[in-house]
Parts: sequence; C-alpha cells; structure tokens
Amino acid sequence: MQNISTFDFSNKKALIRVDFNVPLDENLNVTDNTRISAAIPTIKKVLNGGGAVILMSHLGRPKNGPEERFSLKHIINEIEKLLGSKVLFADNCIGAEAQTMSDNLKPGEVLLLENLRFYKHETAGDKNFAEQLAQHGDVYVNDAFGTAHRAHASTAIIAQFFPNNKMFGYLLEKEIESVSKVMDKSVSPVTAIVGGAKVSSKIIIIENLLDKVNNIIIGGGMTYTFIKALGGETGNSLVEDDYLEMAKDILLKAKAKNVAVLLPVDTLAADNFSNDANTQMCDTTAIPDGWMGLDISEQAIKDYTDCIVNSKTILWNGPMGVFEMEKFEKGTKAIAYAVAEATKKGAFTLVGGGDSVAAVNKFDLADEVSHVSTGGGAMLEYLEGKELPGIEAILN
Repeated sequence: MQNISTFDFSNKKALIRVDFNVPLDENLNVTDNTRISAAIPTIKKVLNGGGAVILMSHLGRPKNGPEERFSLKHIINEIEKLLGSKVLFADNCIGAEAQTMSDNLKPGEVLLLENLRFYKHETAGDKNFAEQLAQHGDVYVNDAFGTAHRAHASTAIIAQFFPNNKMFGYLLEKEIESVSKVMDKSVSPVTAIVGGAKVSSKIIIIENLLDKVNNIIIGGGMTYTFIKALGGETGNSLVEDDYLEMAKDILLKAKAKNVAVLLPVDTLAADNFSNDANTQMCDTTAIPDGWMGLDISEQAIKDYTDCIVNSKTILWNGPMGVFEMEKFEKGTKAIAYAVAEATKKGAFTLVGGGDSVAAVNKFDLADEVSHVSTGGGAMLEYLEGKELPGIEAILN
C-alpha cells in the first residue's frame, strides 16, 4: 500500500474511485455537492503532482443498463465548478472509446467515466470487469467511503491489479482516522448520541459502543422501545415489540459496564404524524393513548446538552425526532448546536449517518464539527466492527 501524501504522481494516470452518487432535482441539477467537494483535495493532489486523473463512480440504481437520468454527464458542470478546471467525459466506463480517451490523457487533465452501474458486473464484483477498468490507470486510489462496505468490482476487486500502486485518497484516510479516534483513540469522557426510528437498525452499534464510551444518549423513535421495555406507557409511539427484551438486555449490560444510558425524561407528543398535529409535552413514561412521541422536550434537551458539552469525544448517529417537520426539529437542532459547542471547547466530534448529516447541513453547522462522514451504511458497518471490503482491499 502506498501513501497519497508521499506518492510521486508525475506522468502517472491515477484511476480514482470516487463516490459521486449525489442527489439531482427534476432538471438533473445537483442539489447537494458535499460528496463531490469532499473528493476535490485528492484530485488536486494528483494534478498538482504532475499526473492525470480518471474518475469512476456510480449514480443511483439503474435497473437494466444505461438510463439517461443516471448518466454522470449531468454532474460534469458541478465537478468543473468545484475543481476549477475542465473535465472530459467518456460515455462508457470500459471499451475501446473510453480506453482511447484515457490512453491519450495528458498530465493535468481529468476524465470522468460513465456510470459504473450501467453494468451489472460492477455490483456482482466481476473480476473481468474490474480488470478492464484497471486498464485506465497506472495507480489506483480509493476515495469512496460511501461504497467501502460493498464488495464491488471498482472498490474491492480492482485493487488486486495494482499490487504495488494502490492507496487511500485523502477523504477515505480521514474517514478511517475519524472512526479510529472514536473507537480506538478516544479521550474521555466519550459520548455516543444514537437516534433514529428503530432500535433494530442500531442494536449492534450500541452493543459495540458499550466498551468504548462513558455515555450513550438515546433519541428518536427508538426511545420508545426502551421506555416500553422499562414498563412505561408509550401511547401510539413507534415501538418494536420484538426488541423489548434486547433493549432491556442492553440497559443491563450498560449498567454492568458503568456506561450511563440517557433516555429523554420528557417528550413532545403529537396526535398525528403531521406538521399540523396538535402537540403536548409529557413525561416520556406516560404518553397518553392516541398520542405519539415525535421529539425530545425541554428537560431532555437540557440533560443531553449538559452531557454533550462536557464530553471530549462525541459520535452522533441519528436524529432526536422527526426534524424534517419544523414542529419537531427543536430537539435535533439543540443537539446539533451542543455538538458544535463541544467542538469549540476542544472535543473531537464525528457526525455520521444520512439523517444526522442532513441535520447538521440543515442547521448550517457542518463546518463547526470535527468531521462529517460521507458514508451512511459504510460508517454504520464500520462502527459495528465489520471489515469493509473496499478498505481491506487496499490494506492487504
């Protein structure tokens, strides 16, 4: 494995796997360029070092071959704007024409290949397809954390064709380092904020965190499974009855390990899942029939904020409520500001998971935390302690 910071890219063609799976509006314009922006330092490193860049990515989930709306040509303008230079486009990712374009690429030039997922071979991890992709470059750089948990041709298989010339890009390096700072090199007190709708999707993460943290803050719909497991009244709130025993078990394990689990003492409840719903603040253990908890309330916000601002290492994964609706955004917004405040005080703060990232972006706080992860599913699996194929392929 090589290191991007010390590698000599002069007269080399760097084949970079990026994650440009960005949202587009009905006119096929990019609505959030975070993932493109995150890859720019890696691209510039190659160009400034005298090399040429071939970019490969997927976009969306095309079903059967090429689909116009999933063509990467729609994002060229956005890449050019962020990079400050022209980007050439190959309307295929393999084949004679695409190969000729990469063969003729000069130092300082950038070529974007068409959507990898126009071929089923990509998601199937096809070795022959990976070998054809490998023909484009002299060196392989993986900078796509968002797909690192997939054993796809362009992330896990292709690296074997670059046994001495493979490396992580700056973004993937930072993602690995950030998770390591929470899981392996943390400074106490360590707090994990775990929210979202369901306990079932976070159970493995919570169990894996019990040996790493001092506090676990619980928020979102998953709260009510814990509350019901403790004998509380949850009204019409979201509860996973199949996970009541598991929730109880987690609380017992946490107690045995001296980990404080903070559950919200009060809740903003609604009589309907709607921004127009009637609301009332109530004790989280006594939500009336016909009402559902959709956000944490005043005392919980205070308790959680106090815990967060006094922590030195913070992981945030999952919102405190239905923050997409203005009426139920207060809890998530308060936690976002508390995480930003802790960062100002010197804490290392890592925000990951689609909804948490959406929240810090919604409240314009992305630049006020230590790191915002670009990988939703990949980060969850990494936190669960799983080996990610895209990372292992570079390391081994």
